[in-house]
Amino acid sequence: MKVVVDLSRCQGYAQCAFLAPDAFRMHGEEALMYNPNPDDAQREQVLRAAAACPLQAILVDQLEERDAPVQAPPS
Repeated sequence: MKVVVDLSRCQGYAQCAFLAPDAFRMHGEEALMYNPNPDDAQREQVLRAAAACPLQAILVDQLEERDAPVQAPPS
């Protein structure tokens, strides 16, 4: 999973830090720090945090679904 936060949109509401504290944290009152590659064990928390962002500044790319090998149909 890959996380990208558009820091130009982020206003420091800290909903993400509250919902996924291992992936997001506030540094000071307005600066957000985040883990761009959180552990899969944090998946649900990260997805909830992204959904709760009032400015939709958090993008989550679930790599394993896209990068999974495609199986050929049986012949």
